[in-house]
Amino acid sequence: MDVTRRVPPTRSSLLAFGALGAALLALTACGAEGAGAECTAIGSSPGMNVAVEPPGAARVASASLRVCWDGTCREPEIELRPSSTSVPMGCEGEEPDAVCGASASPDGGKTGFAMVEGLPKAPVRVTLTLRDTGGRTLVDRRLDVTPKATFPNGKGCGEGGPQVVLTVADGTVTAA
Repeated sequence: MDVTRRVPPTRSSLLAFGALGAALLALTACGAEGAGAECTAIGSSPGMNVAVEPPGAARVASASLRVCWDGTCREPEIELRPSSTSVPMGCEGEEPDAVCGASASPDGGKTGFAMVEGLPKAPVRVTLTLRDTGGRTLVDRRLDVTPKATFPNGKGCGEGGPQVVLTVADGTVTAA
């Protein structure tokens, strides 16, 4: 004969169960916030991305930035690295969930990112200087730009840090 004794829940077990339920509800709400999309913990740092297009990128050895707003300036570190483009390698089938591949191929450009803590979503003054291996200045441009919010998980999942992309092509600097 099997006799099962029912033990009433303790206060601590009820609190633990309630905390678990609240955590599950919060996770469900986060997923629902993106209108069907999953919201992850991916974020985006505030800062400036610099892209130097070929063929001029071949002469550029270093970059420096000066970013000013509200009477103060910051000079964040930035290291330029070779940029690349994706080259499709085809798919294994035609189905929507078929596995596809790509490889990175150097494109002759250079790119780098400078994190700028406290960067506002308001006008800032940026000075971008590019130098060659001998330290000679190739580009020295000052621009007024307005960083824009980023949404690394989509608009329904909240904002990341504001950013600006500075593109250098044929000695001309543009911002986006």
